[in-house]
Amino acid sequence: MTDPIQLDAAATTPLDARVLEAMLPWFTERAANASTRSGPGARARAALEEARERVARACGARASGVVFTSGATEANNLALLGAARARAKHGRRVLVGSSEHACVRECALALGREGFVVDWLALDTGGLCDLERAAELLREDTVLVAQMLVHNESGAVHPVRELARLVRSRAPRAHLHVDAVQALGKLELSLLSLGADSLALSAHKLHGPQGAGALVLSGERPLAPITFGGGQERGLRPGTENLAAIVGFGLAAELAERERPRFSAAAERWRADFLAGLAALGGWRVLEPQVRVPAILGLVAPEPASEIRRNHLEARGILTGAGSACQATKANLSPSLAALGLDEASIRRFLRLSLSRESVACDPGVVVEALRAVDTELARPARSAR
Repeated sequence: MTDPIQLDAAATTPLDARVLEAMLPWFTERAANASTRSGPGARARAALEEARERVARACGARASGVVFTSGATEANNLALLGAARARAKHGRRVLVGSSEHACVRECALALGREGFVVDWLALDTGGLCDLERAAELLREDTVLVAQMLVHNESGAVHPVRELARLVRSRAPRAHLHVDAVQALGKLELSLLSLGADSLALSAHKLHGPQGAGALVLSGERPLAPITFGGGQERGLRPGTENLAAIVGFGLAAELAERERPRFSAAAERWRADFLAGLAALGGWRVLEPQVRVPAILGLVAPEPASEIRRNHLEARGILTGAGSACQATKANLSPSLAALGLDEASIRRFLRLSLSRESVACDPGVVVEALRAVDTELARPARSAR
């Protein structure tokens, strides 16, 4: 049996063999606590700091600003809750993108329950953050703004640099946080040039291990910790670091940035070839944001619901997504897809194809032919019913 074609890389990516090789010794003969003063502890500390440097270089930040976490969910929670609570004396208004990942939306709702006023950034007709609306909503008492960089379901690249300039001019006390989980390895990423105060990263989205991520800070603006214990990670993420995973994250980030130009070019070619074949099928709608990365492709399929189509495709060895993996287990429809302007029927038929450095080598024609075969299979019962 041949290996399946994995086209759900926005959910997770396979661990790079080079990353696994780098991690293994830290599970076995090099295993140590980086906070201890022993010789093994010192070696662990050196490996931890090397990983910190690698992550910082990959995202255009300072190593001193990298705070390792268990993943992007924890990083986003720390950024939103920590920034808003630290600035509550200056105001209690927060502004959050309407198409954010569930962990950001849920944090915003939690802040609302604490007495913060939450406003939501709309999308413009091109599927990007509406800067005119943002300018209207930003106020002196806005203390937090959160806007992702690359949308995990459409691939849209939001105008964060322009938003940062608006925030600095209209809400100078505000902390601007960016969920950059889908950005690293897909486009050139620099925290400093974005003008943001922080960004969140996740290792398993770029062929690194699950259970490792980072909140990357641009300066010394204070955050209130949301967990308490020892002084690890600047006191913002206390607890013994997951050293093997962090070592893997550091190398994965370095490889993602090094191999990004080649991957992006290959993904653009794959996308063009796939869409040329898809056009012949009929009944499919392609989400094309005004600015996007090539590795994430949002589609609205013909009837029936995408879950049925995904099952048929999986039986043919094609693994696809139906949107955010964290949203997929919930019965309610994706709020971020609704924010893109899709109606309920279209959301239920949404299908996401997302590429990794491994899957970009697959033949897009094979995927198109699988879609054609599944279209035929799904149409057959309807014909027989007539």
